[in-house]
Amino acid sequence: MTIPPPGAPQHPGAEEHGAPRSEAPDPFHPGDPTLVNGSTIHGFRGQRAIRHPWEMRLLVLGVVLTILGYLLWTALLVTTGYLYVAEGQRTVNELWKYVNIVPFIAQLVLILPLAPLIFWWVRATMYAQLRTNAVRMSPTQFPEGYRMVVEAAQQYGMRRVPDAYVQLGNGTINAFAAGHGFRRFVVVYSDLFEIGGKVRDPEALRFVIGHEVGHLAAGHVSYFRLVFTTIINMIPILGPALSRSQEYTADNFGYSYAPAGSPGVVAVLSGGKYLNAEVNVHELADRAATDPSFFVHWVNLLSSHPVTTWRAHSLRDRSKPGSMWIRPSGTAFQSPLPPGHVWSSRFPTPSDALAMLDDADRTRPAGSAGQFGRFPGADYSARPATRDLQLAAPQLSGRTGYVIPAGPYRDDARAVPHPAASDSQDWMGGQPPQD
Repeated sequence: MTIPPPGAPQHPGAEEHGAPRSEAPDPFHPGDPTLVNGSTIHGFRGQRAIRHPWEMRLLVLGVVLTILGYLLWTALLVTTGYLYVAEGQRTVNELWKYVNIVPFIAQLVLILPLAPLIFWWVRATMYAQLRTNAVRMSPTQFPEGYRMVVEAAQQYGMRRVPDAYVQLGNGTINAFAAGHGFRRFVVVYSDLFEIGGKVRDPEALRFVIGHEVGHLAAGHVSYFRLVFTTIINMIPILGPALSRSQEYTADNFGYSYAPAGSPGVVAVLSGGKYLNAEVNVHELADRAATDPSFFVHWVNLLSSHPVTTWRAHSLRDRSKPGSMWIRPSGTAFQSPLPPGHVWSSRFPTPSDALAMLDDADRTRPAGSAGQFGRFPGADYSARPATRDLQLAAPQLSGRTGYVIPAGPYRDDARAVPHPAASDSQDWMGGQPPQD
């Protein structure tokens, strides 16, 4: 029997929180994926507790809307045929004149019957493009990244290890997961993959890969899920909301696999691959709770991914699901600068700002000045460690009464920290969760 990799996090209570099982699956000989057993040993519905609570609600709504759409499309087709036979082309033209009044309905009439073929064709083409242009991770090519993929797949109970590729990023920080048939694959852009070196932030890359493999384990790239969410993905607000809930679910997977990498991911998403070491993720997370602007909420509602400040807040406070509609509540620090939604009269004058800069300079830790990025090959031994800077209490900020309760939490993704997370306990709220 294969022995799990050293340090692989275990989750006491996962069985009791997860989906009921009719039999005890063998995680090391999981069998082939089929249409009904899901991509993991946890069954067709997967690990329900690890999902964001809004995901299944929006998914069910999406399926219902799509089924109704196909029923209406069928009814329109039958009605058109009947009217053509019974009353002629003029009556059919009158019917379709009313259909075309609402562009959305006209689009559905054209898209719905073609959606299954379009999705199949696009996914097949995407996979072929990767196989012909990208670098495939393997035991001999980028083995460190491939090991992360394999270990994440094993931890999540996947039946087969997904394909993995490094694709030219041209400056873009991105990664994604997709599939074709029963085949699954993850893609990491080269610029994001570069953060994984030992001189950079390997745990952040581990989190990214865990996040993307999590999309696969949660069934987010299933062909039938794509087909049966066609309509909801065309609707403003609802489509992006479903996508955001899936991103939070994938974050739960990534956190369960590499919690120590979560601050690094937030820093990379906000500061990029060179300035990530200089980003104070506490200050970033606090802005989620202290900026109640209508337009901040509007930007979030239209976003397919959680806005970065809200996402940072969710990864820091693991006691509740990520915020979907309303900004998170609570902060850990109070910033010396006012939030962006207030009147400009509360913004500091140049002299006030210079005074604050002087105060910060007097208390700034040795070696933390010169925040212009860290580059491979340069010596940064005189500077504080990356995680020390990212997780430091923000300067000139006061601690609030907001306390993140210690775990274990609601789901098995938040149960026990990975052994590598010992340097990020403050990021998770001070006290490490207990069994």
